[in-house]
Amino acid sequence: MYPEPQSYRVSPPSDLGDILEGEFRPGFFVGVTTVVLKLFSCVQPRVAVFGKKDYQQWMIVRAMCRQFSLPTEIVPHETVRDADGLALSSRNRFLSDRERREAPHLYRALRDVRERLLAGERDLARLQDQCIAELSASGWQPDYLAIRRQSDLKLPTPQQVDAAEPLVVLAAAKLGTTRLIDNVEV
Repeated sequence: MYPEPQSYRVSPPSDLGDILEGEFRPGFFVGVTTVVLKLFSCVQPRVAVFGKKDYQQWMIVRAMCRQFSLPTEIVPHETVRDADGLALSSRNRFLSDRERREAPHLYRALRDVRERLLAGERDLARLQDQCIAELSASGWQPDYLAIRRQSDLKLPTPQQVDAAEPLVVLAAAKLGTTRLIDNVEV
């Protein structure tokens, strides 16, 4: 995709590209959107399927296609998981045996946050802090755990939470040297 130095790049808006993953991986989504736009320009697909495990990436690519009036429909695919709940990822191969046994804890923690939200918990900051503390106590090094609106990844207002605005709980954390990401929709 890069036969010569790349002078032009696609830059997602900062309110979507510089938060969550973008905050911890500066420039990552510039690279993603640039290579995806180049690929779509060459291939001109009618449909492209993006996994929801990379929730923010799916949203950014979908927004880019709309913004540039690309004829490609971006179809989300549910996260594929192992029987124990761990989201499938090429990074999983870097987990030691002990880390692999611990890795499903991330998904369980996210599901717990979802269940507490559905049960009426409204203190989002406390929920996030408790989950981060729980992961840290189990040997994880969390980068973030965030409760956001599904529509735009912005922080929900208390009124939106009370009105059952669709939310997503997203997390990124290292287990040993392996950085894993996951999310659950609420």
